[in-house]
Amino acid sequence: MTNEELNIEFEDAVERINNFKEPFPADFLLRLYAYYKKATNNYERPSSSKPIINAFKTNALFQVKDVSQDEAKRIYIDLVNNYFLYRK
Repeated sequence: MTNEELNIEFEDAVERINNFKEPFPADFLLRLYAYYKKATNNYERPSSSKPIINAFKTNALFQVKDVSQDEAKRIYIDLVNNYFLYRK
């Protein structure tokens, strides 16, 4: 897969998530959050008004610290595809 194809698939996966109206499981959202931030090289600190949510987000980011940007995009795409494939 070329870099351009990867970027297109990643943007499509992000759009699928953003357009879905039902709630997602919290653990799934944290994984999406971490891989999205890594894939987009967004290193801003979590900014929730609730410290516990910031702690969970920070932990999720820490867990993907050794993942490359392209690998993060691939994992994000896989997470989204598997969620929609296996959800009930």
